Amino acid sequence: MAAAGHDVQIDHVSHRFADYVAVDDVSLTIDGGGLVALLGPSGCGKSTLLRIIAGFIAQSSGRILFDGAPVDHLPANRRGVGIVFQNYALFPHMTVRDNVAYGLRAQKWERDDIGPRVEEMLRRVHMAQFADRFPKQLSGGQQQRVALARCLATDPKVLLLDEPFAALDKNLRFDMQVEVKRLQHEYGITTIMVTHDQEEALAMADRIAVMSRGRLEQVASPTEIYDRPATLFVNQFVGSTNLLRGELLAQDSNGALVRLDDGTALRAADSKGLMPGAKVVVAVRPEGLVLSDNAVEGARPGRIKTVMPLGPQVAYDIETEDGAALKAVVARSGASGLREADSIVHVAPVSPAACNIFAIE
Repeated sequence: MAAAGHDVQIDHVSHRFADYVAVDDVSLTIDGGGLVALLGPSGCGKSTLLRIIAGFIAQSSGRILFDGAPVDHLPANRRGVGIVFQNYALFPHMTVRDNVAYGLRAQKWERDDIGPRVEEMLRRVHMAQFADRFPKQLSGGQQQRVALARCLATDPKVLLLDEPFAALDKNLRFDMQVEVKRLQHEYGITTIMVTHDQEEALAMADRIAVMSRGRLEQVASPTEIYDRPATLFVNQFVGSTNLLRGELLAQDSNGALVRLDDGTALRAADSKGLMPGAKVVVAVRPEGLVLSDNAVEGARPGRIKTVMPLGPQVAYDIETEDGAALKAVVARSGASGLREADSIVHVAPVSPAACNIFAIE
């Protein structure tokens, strides 16, 4: 095995395609053995950044360092990275065994060492019984396992995953996420994953780097990204949210006081340094709302338009008296606790901590 846990540093990296800035002054340190997800919409620069790390693209400026040493002068095949693509990139004319052995032969491993290494890797990804099959005889998930085995067989310093599960159906995608997380933890290999799937990033990553228009919006743990988004973009891109416009009235020991446009007053945990009088948006996750029959502090009356049971939870679409649309997700307490469509409820945040304030730009 290669020494686990190689640090990766992205140091003020920018890249232009003619007049288009694909990556804009990105700096990010990835600790050895961690799994970081580059998350963002199409065109945000995440795949370009991954290709720069891999050595497929030479950045316009900035540096890429592994364990503190620049690797910008090294071609892709000498950086010690392994990459798994969305389309698997298996050789169709080779068996599973030969596909996994390909990288070892390219690195000129001793012939007597290749066979045992291939068998070991196929066992680790539960594909030993398919060693003599060709890719066309495998399912999508099986092909992805082979691609992963081929990648890890060469002991890469860094594992790069480029939308690796996008072509899989939902159930298989979850199984492969669990498998990759298991292998990544087992090997202790530094892993960088590109995805536009928020749930995938939240479930798999130790840290998430949210990108927009070539820049980093926030780098933090999944919990912090979801519960304490740094920007309105992060709040809206990661998870569902309700946006309530209003004005910041005051900040005191009990938190920030906001008057919404419909006159409702509610509290948020923090004003984020905004001054009283600022026009703001209060963002509240659907699960951060509570429904009650009676008016409480910060509550808005509304009518339930749609009821959607989601197993242990229920999602409600609610229209407030001023015409605003809200979505609330609450725990289900049996069939008798299910509220009916067209009933009147009062909707309020469960606590000030459930409210995030952002300036209106």
